[in-house]
Formats: sequence, C-alpha cells, structure tokens
Amino acid sequence: MDKILVCGGKRLQGEVVVSGSKNSALPVLVSSLLTAEQCAYQGIPDLMDIRTTLKLLSSLGVRVEREQDSRGLGDLTIRADHVTKLEASYDLVKTMRASFLVLGPLLSRFGEARVSTPGGCAIGTRPVNLHLKGLTEMGANIDLVHGYVVAKATKLHGAKIYLDLPSVGATENLMMAATLVKGMTVIENAAKEPEVEELATVLNKMGAQIHGAGSDVVKIEGVDALHGVRHRVIPDRIEAGTFMVAAALTHGDIVVRGARADHLEAFLLKLKEAGVTISIEEGRVRVKGEGRVKGVDVTTLPYPGFPTDLQAQMMVLMAVADGVSVVTETIFENRFMHAQELIRMGADVRLEGNRAIIRGLESLSGAEIMATDLRASVSLVLAGLVAKGNTEISRIYHLDRGYEHIERKLSALGANIQRIKG
Repeated sequence: MDKILVCGGKRLQGEVVVSGSKNSALPVLVSSLLTAEQCAYQGIPDLMDIRTTLKLLSSLGVRVEREQDSRGLGDLTIRADHVTKLEASYDLVKTMRASFLVLGPLLSRFGEARVSTPGGCAIGTRPVNLHLKGLTEMGANIDLVHGYVVAKATKLHGAKIYLDLPSVGATENLMMAATLVKGMTVIENAAKEPEVEELATVLNKMGAQIHGAGSDVVKIEGVDALHGVRHRVIPDRIEAGTFMVAAALTHGDIVVRGARADHLEAFLLKLKEAGVTISIEEGRVRVKGEGRVKGVDVTTLPYPGFPTDLQAQMMVLMAVADGVSVVTETIFENRFMHAQELIRMGADVRLEGNRAIIRGLESLSGAEIMATDLRASVSLVLAGLVAKGNTEISRIYHLDRGYEHIERKLSALGANIQRIKG
C-alpha cells in the first residue's frame, strides 16, 4: 500500500492550477443516464472516485470513452443509449456513496432501479432516507431488500418535497429524477452548494427546466426528454482552499489559478481574520502567509457557511496558530478522527463532543500517522509540511479519492514530498 513521506520546513511559493471539482463531476457524470444522446465533458479530474463512477456507468451498459493526458482524464464522452442493467452493485457503491446518485436518473428514465445502500468515508451515518422519502412522494414504490434499495414507478409525478436537512446528495438525486416526470416538483430546504447549482446548469443545457438552484427552493418542471450536452466542470473549491491553507502554514506565497473566490467566501473571511493576506483577481487567488497566524474560532455550516470539507485543514492551521481556537463541527458527527493523528505529532487538541479546543504551538513534530478519511488525509499532509523532521502517512488511498496528483503539485511549489510505492 502506498505511503506519502513529507519532510517539513519548506516555504511554498509559486503557482498551482486547481483541478476540476470532484463533487461537481460525480453528479454531472451520472446525469448522462437521463438521455440516450452523447454527453461530452471536460476538466474531469483523474481521481479514484471518478474512475469508480465510470466503472459503475460502464457496468450499466453505458459507453464511456476517455482521452487521458498529462493533466488528467482530458475529454470524456459518455452515451447511455443502450443501458442493459438497472442495478448498481454493492462492490461499487460501498466504496463511494455518490454512486447512490444513479437511483434517481434510472428510476426516472426507466421506471425501476436496484441500488445498493452506500458506503464511503467513515465520517458519519449520512442516511439516504431523504432521497427515498422524496422519491416516494413523487410516486415511487421503494423496498429495502438484502441491503439494496429496490425502486419501481409506473409513472412518477411532480411533488412538493421538504428536506429535513439541506442534503446535497438528496437535492441532486431528486433534482435529476424530477427532470423527466410530469408536472412541477418543488424541493424546499434544498442544498445551496455550488455543485448543486452546477448540476442544474448542466441539466438545463440538456433541456431541463430548473429554476432556483443555489437557493433553498428549487423548482423543476418536468420535460419529455433530455438531449446531449458539452460541458466543462467548475474548479474544485476544496482543493483550492487546501492550497491556500498550505500557503498560510508555510509562510508561503501561492497563486491558486482557477480558484473561485465566490465559492469560498466564508473560508476566505476566516483566513483573513487569522492574518493571512489574500488578493483576489480574475480567475485566481493569491495567498501569502506573512508570519504566524492568530487563532480563530470556526463553525462548519451548510453552504454558504464554512465548509465541513475544509475543517480538517483549518484545524492544522490552528494547531500552529498564536492563541486558542475552537473548531465546531455541525455537519458530520464523526469528523474529528484526524485530531488523534495531529496529537501524535504534538498538537494540543482537546475534543469535547462536536468541538475541538486547540491551543496553538510553535511547531509540530514528524511522526508515522494514518489517514482515516479523504479530508483528514490531506490535512495530515499539510501538517507534515510544517512539522520538524519526517512525517510518514499511510492509508493514502483516501487521498487518491479526492486530490489529483497532490504530491506533484506540492513538489512544484517547493515541498519536500514523495510517494512511496507499496
């Protein structure tokens, strides 16, 4: 099994290009199931989760063609004109919960679907009941049989759906399902993330009638059919934020090209509050870490609040900040697993339920540590950048799920980092 070895103490500087958004690409790729016409996508990152999605689509009979280049997967062409299977197996869904998104499109277009209940990172339960409740209100008959959701519908119809939580996955699944049903579907308390808005943009380019995406009320007027599309996915805001933290941690100066500042407003405000210098220009953000940052309190919230996917990275920054800070996690109940690994590196972190109280230290110490989930894995890489000595991170398959060539990009900025093949 591969490992990452980081020798800390290097100041990072230069320019890095943000890859396409994983969390946008996954539902966009799945949306190709809604049409028999060809769909072409650009900017798809070369990640394990993307490869899993393409494998899942192929298993359904979807034709997938890709032109891989040095920057990633390059152009990707998908055509779902001869879907031969309506089942997403446990072997594929267990590794990535976004696979569950095929349920809505399959049910809407073909009238039935059999999808395994999902897996993914061990950061919380994240139940799929909101997906199923919404589909039931649209007229689906749903049973849970031997770990599979079996859904059937002679004819779905529009419905008014209220989400108890603004779930991104449920909003996306129901939005896709509603595109081909008769009548108006209204999703209230919908997720407002940029990735949801991006999916709506793609669906509308395919002929859907979606209004209000990006707000808490999304309205979908069903149409008879969707057509093909050509689309480039938005840059990954979480990857962009990760490199910004790297600049602040190492007292560096990094230009993050492709970063969308409008997708990171709450995060950027917290960096500024901590004393980080930020310059926003068209198509890029420059981040300078001028001296030791000061401790700030952070509370994760649904978008447009502070992203839970940047919580672990921010905790590393607070671990070497001047003063005491409190990080409160309100989205997932088990997303502090990285804290124990940071403590192994000397960080002063005390956990109290969904709060982490962090007393900043001058530095951390290199150690052998283990990644526990996707965002935790990159936070440990960041910790290694500022730790004294060597940091060896195992179980980095989590890292490969969401960060495209992270060690190459950090090396180009001056980091002493390498992948050790297992």
